[in-house]
Parts: sequence; structure tokens; C-alpha cells
Amino acid sequence: MATSEITTGNDRPHMGGTPSIHTFDSPQPTPPADHSSHIATHRGVAYISGRLPVTPDDSPLAGEPFEVQARQVLNNLDACPGTAGTGSERQISVAVYLSDIGDWSAFDQVYKEWRGTTRPARAVAGARELHHESAVEVHAVAALD
Repeated sequence: MATSEITTGNDRPHMGGTPSIHTFDSPQPTPPADHSSHIATHRGVAYISGRLPVTPDDSPLAGEPFEVQARQVLNNLDACPGTAGTGSERQISVAVYLSDIGDWSAFDQVYKEWRGTTRPARAVAGARELHHESAVEVHAVAALD
């Protein structure tokens, strides 16, 4: 599906006036509280903003065990692509940020269960600090066509 054919009730054209760039907010998780969008699309590619371990009612899970946070992040990531006309199985690239790089193995196990047989390109990096004192944040790039 070409980006020019995507229409949703929350589609916001890019401020630069470029008609082929669209931004979307998924109904789940809650709309962004900052000046960003859940998804931006351009020329057959969906760019999904970083997802944090926040419940659908916008409650951060910073005090929860790492695996609980990781599963919530991946659930939040799953909620976004459908809004732009794609799915998690169409992910091309995934970037993972961990506040403790020692959690890499635990994340990889949760990710493997979530991802199944598809294996997009992936980067994992340690981050000194994440928003809401989260243990993990993930963003992705997915194909639309």
C-alpha cells in the first residue's frame, strides 16, 4: 500500500507539506504526551517511535521485573503497525535500548518468543537512562508494501 493511500481518522500530514509523509497515532497505547507520533510513513516504509513499558492506561512499569517490562514494550510495539497498514511481521529493523546491558540475554529470550521465526535486523545498545526509569525501549522500521 502506498503511503498516499493510507487514511485514518488520526492521520496528520507532515508540517513541511510533503504529501507522501504521514504520521499516525495508534489508539493503543495512549497518544504520545510529547511532540511526536507513534508512526511516520514515507515511500512504503513505516517508522515506529520508541515504545516504553507503559500499560494501555499510561502507567509506567519501571518497578516491575525486566521480563514484564520487555513483554509490555513488545505488546506496545505490536499495537502500532496496524494503524499504518502493516504488521509486526513486516519489520525490517528493530533497535533496542537497555538501561542495563546485562539484561541483553533476558531480552533476547523474550524477543525470540515474541518474534517467532521472523528475524529482522536488530541493534541492542546500553543506555544510561530511559524515560520513566524504564529498563527497556524499542523502536522499529517496517515495510508497508
